[in-house]
Amino acid sequence: MPATCLGADNPVGRPNIVFLLADDMGYSDLGCYGGEIETPHLDALAAHGVRFTQFYNTARCWPTRAALLTGYYAQQVRRDTLPERRGGSRGIRQSWARLLPDFLKPLGYRSYHSGKWHVDGPVLAGGFDRSLDMRNQGNFFTAAGNYIDDVPVVPAADESQYYATVAVADHAIDCLQEHASKYSERPFFHYIPFIAPHFPLHAMPEDIARYRDRYLEGWDKLRQARHDRQKELGVVDTALSRLEPDVGPPYDFPEAIEKLGPGEINRPLPWDDLTDEQRRFQATKMAIHAAMVDRMDQEIGRVIVQLKAMGVYENTLIFVASDNGASAEIMVRHGGHDPQAEPGSAATYLCLGPGFSSAANTPFRRHKTWVHEGGISTPLVVHWPAGLQARGELRNTPAHMVDIMPTILELVGIEKPTTWDGKVIPPAPGYSLVPALEQDVEIKRDFLWWLHEGNRAIRQGNWKLVAAKGDPWELYDLGADRAESQNLAEKLPEKVAELEALWNRQLEATIRLAAGEE
Repeated sequence: MPATCLGADNPVGRPNIVFLLADDMGYSDLGCYGGEIETPHLDALAAHGVRFTQFYNTARCWPTRAALLTGYYAQQVRRDTLPERRGGSRGIRQSWARLLPDFLKPLGYRSYHSGKWHVDGPVLAGGFDRSLDMRNQGNFFTAAGNYIDDVPVVPAADESQYYATVAVADHAIDCLQEHASKYSERPFFHYIPFIAPHFPLHAMPEDIARYRDRYLEGWDKLRQARHDRQKELGVVDTALSRLEPDVGPPYDFPEAIEKLGPGEINRPLPWDDLTDEQRRFQATKMAIHAAMVDRMDQEIGRVIVQLKAMGVYENTLIFVASDNGASAEIMVRHGGHDPQAEPGSAATYLCLGPGFSSAANTPFRRHKTWVHEGGISTPLVVHWPAGLQARGELRNTPAHMVDIMPTILELVGIEKPTTWDGKVIPPAPGYSLVPALEQDVEIKRDFLWWLHEGNRAIRQGNWKLVAAKGDPWELYDLGADRAESQNLAEKLPEKVAELEALWNRQLEATIRLAAGEE
């Protein structure tokens, strides 16, 4: 253990843990990662903690949540699809694939969940003591469809003041207040996965008003402005990727485009090529996205105030991340879309789309569902005043959601058991990030691996092999070209063959593990 407060030796005791997870938030949306959206509370956490510049998710919501809470690639625990095996969002984990609260409980931790779930099984069966399960992800202005402690919510008769992001913070604060009054001698783990800024783009009118005209210059200029700030901050050291005007949403819904009207466009064309109506429509969508991120930051600020009021803020280990890159999807679901209603209101159903999603993912290519950098890159902020001496520093080591579990277990002083209920727990792919929390050091690992809906990738060192579904492999040197602009596959076929063989070996091992006995 280094000569710092890291770990269970911390003189103020084992840390409380808060994991804040955004949904469909792009790599550059936070101010501390180059964005212009007002996120002062998250920026303050970054200024007094560390930011990882090469942290990865799984490109999609439910696989990322599985990786975060189990420490395994989602495919290993049947939570994402494998060839010739059902999985995906309805896959059921093996009995040995326990969630983080089960490992924390023997040390006296109480665990709370406030927000989106999207993990198999009831929340309380996953080891949590209290839960708000935001199952209604189609309307931010009603609690209908949600669950409290795995029991359906009865919405209030008057929901005129209801907004989902506020409700998440309300529940989190209520859990913390109860903890302070009844369990103050015990540490806690609080998992707070917001549904913002996932579509539909619903936001409070006063939040939208602050951004209404801010994006009329378009996604081309926004991408450049964000990239310039990222370079100033030192967050990236790569060229800005080129827009891909032939790449639209990952799923084609022509009927949605028709419902949304002439302002919608499903390709990131040059801004100057759009009509005035299209520019206003697209800029309004980005304004609502920004308002959703802004409101999430405001509500996180309220949670931080509560932590300070309890006297536990200094010894609370806070993580901030996103479950995938910003989304290029365009669809109309749930209650449909009323084109006459105020944009961002409950009667509308808008999605960000590929133009401003490309800006949100600056400087990278592609979007949610793809495993190019734009789909899998997330901010990771780590803040812990009592345990980290670093303040405002960057960490450039590549890391992944599967690393969160071993990091937390090391910091609280838990050696993960090798069996559970008589079942052997297989080795997990993640590595503890504790060495990188105090210094910008490389975490030695063999590789990082991805597969989602036929999109596939592997990263070994700075080499990344990646392909969209049905496309040939592309090869990039991320040390020089994290924007994935210079495909080296034809120049270096031996490296392609080497990494492809490694990717295939991991796939075969994953299939065996997922198909194995309970």
